[in-house]
Amino acid sequence: MDLMKYSKPFALAAVLALVAGCGGSGGTQPADETEDEVTAEEVQTSDGAETSAAGEESGANAEAMGEDAMDAMRPEVMTIYFDFDKSNIRSEFYDVLNGHAAYLQANPDAQVVLEGHADERGTREYNMALGERRGNSVQRYLSLQGVSADQMEVVSYGEERPVVRAADTAEEHAKNRRVEFVY
Repeated sequence: MDLMKYSKPFALAAVLALVAGCGGSGGTQPADETEDEVTAEEVQTSDGAETSAAGEESGANAEAMGEDAMDAMRPEVMTIYFDFDKSNIRSEFYDVLNGHAAYLQANPDAQVVLEGHADERGTREYNMALGERRGNSVQRYLSLQGVSADQMEVVSYGEERPVVRAADTAEEHAKNRRVEFVY
């Protein structure tokens, strides 16, 4: 019965060998040897050039596809929000943070800046510290998920870069209390 576990790999190998054998040029043979020699040289030169060009082209495409694939893997949500005067992460953003953690782990060369922000209530110094605490909170969470500290940097802008200037409503203030992911 041990032969049964090897039957699928052997069948697959046989099919692949058959397909590879069918991949020939399938052309007709030339009438004389001189023509055959010229044709063989042309084919060899042509194949070599095509292979080289295709190799370079596919390498460039692979690089471009690699960057596109990295961008495609990057989470779409690049901002998480905080409650008033708080730096603890709201549970609704755990999935977003887990997505960023997975992206950073899959791309060890990727770097992210965690920009901490606050609304304009409070002193500038207090808001700078609050923005930093928010950024550090996100960094700590990502570190616990296995992201390397070398991939992350925390910067606080406090109230200096609001999304909504001169916010009046609670909703407007809430848009300014955030951490943004900048890759």
